[in-house]
Amino acid sequence: MSGEAGMIAAIMQPTYLPWIGYFDLIDTADTFVFLDDAQVLKRSWGVRNRILAQTGEMFLTVPLSGHKHGEGSAFVDTRIDSEQQWAKSHLSTIRHAYAKAPHFAEVFAVLETLLHTGHGTIGALNEDFIRATARRIGIVTPFLKSSELAAVEGRKDDRLLSICRAIGADTYLAAPGSAAYIEQEQEGGAFAGSGVAIRYHDFAHPVYPQRQDGFVSHMSIVDLLMNCGYASALEIIRSGRRAMLTPSELRESTP
Repeated sequence: MSGEAGMIAAIMQPTYLPWIGYFDLIDTADTFVFLDDAQVLKRSWGVRNRILAQTGEMFLTVPLSGHKHGEGSAFVDTRIDSEQQWAKSHLSTIRHAYAKAPHFAEVFAVLETLLHTGHGTIGALNEDFIRATARRIGIVTPFLKSSELAAVEGRKDDRLLSICRAIGADTYLAAPGSAAYIEQEQEGGAFAGSGVAIRYHDFAHPVYPQRQDGFVSHMSIVDLLMNCGYASALEIIRSGRRAMLTPSELRESTP
């Protein structure tokens, strides 16, 4: 958590088996909000992520049932296609990729229980994994869901600002990738002059032991957990944290 005066909020869509930077964002914030009423996009991080197999990176994708753009396609209500044996397939792929990893038995047992729980929606599955993993590695940041907040309105950065106001946040900590639409019309977007500051998360991916030569970054946190375990994961994740950036600092740091 931030340890600074005021309250820092991070707001993100619930990603499937997120990368470690996602968990540093949670750990940096004082409150983390799942943007679970955002639209799910096929072939996005909301439904898939990467692990590292002996042959290289592999994608694991969760199949959706009756998914379509528009109404009824938010994380909170988009159904997982339970008729497909996706959980069995994902677990088999993970087993083959990490069976010889130092912490395989511990991590695989947790994943096996999670993926066989029978979550109805992609939002529920992703949030369950993120909450459980955050707690296991020592992150204490409280979680909220945007779909359960009252008086939240607007789109894109206006909606993010509305969420911050609804929960009493003084600062919004954004992922750098969101700058493409937040900064489109003016520096700081809807946050400019709003009384809620905007800062951007800055994370340098740490290198940790992997079983093959040449480190491959930006895998799912599953890769870190399998290789280093739950007990040391948070220390490794925090080692990549840098000071938060203002919109102008982010712009200056972008090639």
